[in-house]
Amino acid sequence: MDFCGKSTLVRGLGERLRGAGMPVRFSREPGGTPAAERIRELLLDPRGEMDPWTEAYLYAAARADHVRLLILPALERGEAVICERFLDSSLAYQGRGRGLGMENVRRLNLWAVGDLVPDVTFYLRVGEEERLRRARASGVPPDRIERSGSGFMRRVEEGFEEIARRDPGRVRILDGTLPPSELTEMVARELRGYTRGG
Repeated sequence: MDFCGKSTLVRGLGERLRGAGMPVRFSREPGGTPAAERIRELLLDPRGEMDPWTEAYLYAAARADHVRLLILPALERGEAVICERFLDSSLAYQGRGRGLGMENVRRLNLWAVGDLVPDVTFYLRVGEEERLRRARASGVPPDRIERSGSGFMRRVEEGFEEIARRDPGRVRILDGTLPPSELTEMVARELRGYTRGG
């Protein structure tokens, strides 16, 4: 979810894992490549309006470029890839939040990701009140997605919870209210096992 601590966690992981000499590539979605970053600007522009399916297709287009030009080449070089958001976000935001259907959005994204699935996904669980408090404290004006309202955000949260229930082998639920240093250590410890195992 927005304001759950993703960026803080990724920054901490960057320092920790690179300091340990691990070959790691960090990225984000939407974004990661020049074309995907341009699509990101369009998607998040608070002045813009678009149909939910247009939104879903744009996320899929950005993801296709990101997977083919950044993620797959990094994996082929033997790097671990840590991405701030991936397909699950589209399933939750467009599939559940926009009401397009999670399976419909998954099918739309099949051509974008092929059979690429993360080895592990960390879901930072933070309650609505805490997310709102963090949003106000950030002082950053809300983007187009964040302006979608509390009902939309509740549906998105339900989407993430459903994904976590359906795929407990891949999705690790973390308490996003824990101190950032503690979360960083927990995630880094688990990721070291994945990178050692290939």
